[in-house]
Amino acid sequence: MTTRMPDNGHEFVLVANRLPVDVTVADDGVVSWTRAPGGLVTAMQPVMAATRGAWVGWSGAPDLDAVPFTDGDVELVPVRLAAADIAGYYEGFSNDTLWPLYHDVIAAPRFHRPWWDDYRRANAVFARAAAEQVTPGGTVWVHDYQLQLVPAMLREMRPDLRIGFFLHIPFPPLEIFDQLPWRRQVIEGLLGADLVGFQRAGDTANFLRVVRRLTDLETRGPLVLQRGGRTVRAQAFPISIDARGFDGLARTPAVQRRARALREELGDPKVMLLGVDRLDYTKGIRHRLKAYGELLAEGRLAPEDTVLVQVASPSREKVGAYQQLRDDVEVLVSRINGDFATVGHSPVQYLHQSFPMEEMAALYLAADVLLVTALRDGMNLVAKEYVAARSDERGALVLSEFTGAADELTAALLINPHDIDGTKDAIVAAVTLEPREARRRMRKLRRRVLNHDVAAWSSSFLTALRSTDA
Repeated sequence: MTTRMPDNGHEFVLVANRLPVDVTVADDGVVSWTRAPGGLVTAMQPVMAATRGAWVGWSGAPDLDAVPFTDGDVELVPVRLAAADIAGYYEGFSNDTLWPLYHDVIAAPRFHRPWWDDYRRANAVFARAAAEQVTPGGTVWVHDYQLQLVPAMLREMRPDLRIGFFLHIPFPPLEIFDQLPWRRQVIEGLLGADLVGFQRAGDTANFLRVVRRLTDLETRGPLVLQRGGRTVRAQAFPISIDARGFDGLARTPAVQRRARALREELGDPKVMLLGVDRLDYTKGIRHRLKAYGELLAEGRLAPEDTVLVQVASPSREKVGAYQQLRDDVEVLVSRINGDFATVGHSPVQYLHQSFPMEEMAALYLAADVLLVTALRDGMNLVAKEYVAARSDERGALVLSEFTGAADELTAALLINPHDIDGTKDAIVAAVTLEPREARRRMRKLRRRVLNHDVAAWSSSFLTALRSTDA
């Protein structure tokens, strides 16, 4: 398979499922775009501007034909996906097959052959779009689980390219990955890259073990030796946030005032706990609520003096497992409030909505303890946002050991969220931390987050990619 070399292409092309903008289509058919927030957008903006690169991604609207356009110094290249392709490629194979499989089968993955066909077809669309944008000998960086076939497809179209791939979610152990009927095709897709990046060293080890099991290729340390002399490097590159930008936001007078106002609106509780998650079964929200309810019932936390603010932003509401999760969470919240609320005070404030970053920074500043109880998480950037916001060196972080962040944020109070009693003990320990110990822990956490920000992440990956054999 070959493709036309672009006459006026880009030396650097990023490929992701979505563009860094949100699309709005008016009733009269007029299309408008607005900048979308997100860590990847923040990380790549300087790189894209310096290289005058192109970003290839889906617009977010089905059946939309949109021509490439420029946003600042970056050319955005919309990929057209039909409604049927989105249902099978994105909602089906990506989010109802790969997502649960890669997150330790917390929910059962579904294996439907038509979804696989849609996934393969959509990946080919992204690969062709990238191939048409990049100059001879250029670099393409492909992102995440929705596009795992793109590297090999792109390699076949354009063998002249340097190709990187980064997986933002966990890569599962062999015993779980083996369940995928198309396991070999996915691995062959990833091996089209020169560099395959993961969040954790454990994910890298899982990948290399799968390569040894499913192929006859030799591995030497982090290298996979391909036929023809090409090598593929697998390596961990833990992602981060715009830490200094978030730190600066949290220091602004407006955010500081809002943080104080939030405590007042909650009735000035002695203890404010905070959970911030997408409403996803991987986040352990049910486990968190169970532990909290038991602490209230046992009197280890006083219901009249304590509040848990749980932000659960809407997610994949068309998927049955997510609909069931929302029902379960709302029943648990109602039960806790029914048992322990008093007139004028509810021990759980449940917010099924999303908030702007200014409000999130204020919530982080207002909270005494952030609870991260994910059952499996590639990184968990909420934990890093909380740390970046705490320039006062106050607060405490209770962090699941099953997050990528746990490898870095070792000064947090680490938990196994399946161990409800251990989680309860950690919450009480966080609430009762001696101020000097709390400052010592937060100072260490902030040093790590501020020194290893999202710019360092993207720079380290691209440096490693440039050092691979051309």
